[in-house]
Amino acid sequence: MTTPVGGWPPLSPGERAVAIEVLVHGPLSRSEIARRLHLSAGSLTRLTKPLIESGLLIESAEDSVPPEVRQGRPSQPLAVVAESRYFAGFKITGDMVYGVVTTLRSDIVARQDRPLTTHEPGQVADLLREMTQEFARAFPRLAGIGIGVGGRAEKRAVVAESAFLGWSDVPLAQLVEERTGLPVVVENDVAALIEAEAWFGAGRGLDRFVVLTIGAGIGYGLVLGGRRVASAEDGRGMGRHWPVNPQGPLTPDGDRGSAVSLLTIPSIRYQLRAATGRDMSYEEILAGAAAGDPMASRVVDEAARALGTLVAQIANFAMPQKILLAGEGVGLVAVAGSLVEETVLAGRHPQADPVRLETKVSDFHDWARGAAVLAIQVLVLGSTEA
Repeated sequence: MTTPVGGWPPLSPGERAVAIEVLVHGPLSRSEIARRLHLSAGSLTRLTKPLIESGLLIESAEDSVPPEVRQGRPSQPLAVVAESRYFAGFKITGDMVYGVVTTLRSDIVARQDRPLTTHEPGQVADLLREMTQEFARAFPRLAGIGIGVGGRAEKRAVVAESAFLGWSDVPLAQLVEERTGLPVVVENDVAALIEAEAWFGAGRGLDRFVVLTIGAGIGYGLVLGGRRVASAEDGRGMGRHWPVNPQGPLTPDGDRGSAVSLLTIPSIRYQLRAATGRDMSYEEILAGAAAGDPMASRVVDEAARALGTLVAQIANFAMPQKILLAGEGVGLVAVAGSLVEETVLAGRHPQADPVRLETKVSDFHDWARGAAVLAIQVLVLGSTEA
């Protein structure tokens, strides 16, 4: 188990549950915390005492309980001091490193991006050190680092496999810890994004929640009971073998008609290049489809139908309360959203509940924020879930 940072002692399971409830939903009164966690007043007092003594929780002047439902002597609610510690989060792509600093409640307070000119692990770690040092000059209470990588991570320390970087069994956490002196958590980038959205974003408070990402690849994650369902398949590129149209195109990546071959940005660009000989950016293809260009429209419409099929399949089997669509490819919905919606409806029972699909227009700083949230979970709260 990773030892928490910032002078805070390791937390017991009960203390961790209280700390998470306040961190994610606070400030909260003691009575509200006890109700949410099914604790007696005495048990709550026992659990909160060390959290207050260590400075992780404080008594706040802000009261979350309406006066009309407050009973007995008023008490100050418990809260975290968001600025008591800061965390760096990094998202590594094939050609860039995106960095952020967040508070303890995941609010981004600084950003920094650097081009990635080499994939040699030691030099990548050197770049992360330089970025961390620059962050630390502005935020001396920097307490830990989270790193998100497209690929498979093991023990939240080693990049076991990353096609984007050409890495295999790279001990990235150790390399960065040796250079920065700070504790480091490494995780699959989609898993990190899911954790951030489940705790502080679109999935907060939901029991069943899905994140679907489209961009350079396809990412999928499921939250049940408020917790991300971890799997040995995380980071293995499951979209390559997820069929959405058996008669669909064959591209260099993914099976014929798979989610990857129809929906990813590289595959969409490949289809246009194969059909027209023109090398167009993703944004140019979307703009062409919006303007009525026949070939761009055909490819974008196929992608929209593939996305609608994928969303319908997820809704049918996972039955989530919400599906969050994120990633650098979500501009597809702005151009062909009606076709996506039409395809979702065609793939669902006529009397099924409407799919609650939320589209998040974001950039890689959101992915970096997800890595920082992982650092908060592991380094502060001592979470061992992977």
